[in-house]
Amino acid sequence: MSDTVLRPDAVAPEWADALYDVLVAQNIRQVAYVPDAGHSRLIARCEENPDMCATVLTTEEDGVALLAGAWLGGDRGVLLMQSSGVGNCVNMFTLIENCRLPLVAVITMRGEWGEFNPWQAQMGQATPDVLTRMGVQAHRVDDPDDAAPVLDAAIRQSFDGMLASAVLLSQRLIGRKAFTEEG
Repeated sequence: MSDTVLRPDAVAPEWADALYDVLVAQNIRQVAYVPDAGHSRLIARCEENPDMCATVLTTEEDGVALLAGAWLGGDRGVLLMQSSGVGNCVNMFTLIENCRLPLVAVITMRGEWGEFNPWQAQMGQATPDVLTRMGVQAHRVDDPDDAAPVLDAAIRQSFDGMLASAVLLSQRLIGRKAFTEEG
């Protein structure tokens, strides 16, 4: 684990490619996402895959609805977002719970390890509890070697058991963001 500062030109970590390999192996065809530096490598890989439909969202709750529709249409999908977007999804999580639909979210955590933005702190701290209260089983990843096996287990749990699961990628794992005048 590192104190890596995320930069747009940074070399992607190996765990991001391992997550992509899990998505391919698990026949994930729909990837809904709100742009996020922590997911940048995974998003790029999904966009390059002609067998995946990567859909950029304006808000995270749209991804919950999109993936519910994808499932009803015969596709498997995942939602990529930051912890700050979990609060936006609370009402839509009731759709997943009440209709017993599978949902897999991969969430990059903010408000943790060396966070520069105080606005991220509250939702970052509340994310695991909010997910649990909404019926989503949260699985935290701190070690790069655990990323792929945890995502694989979450996908199996969700689609085999018709449950909602979230993989929380810790800020220490993804690297801390830093506010600089250089951008």
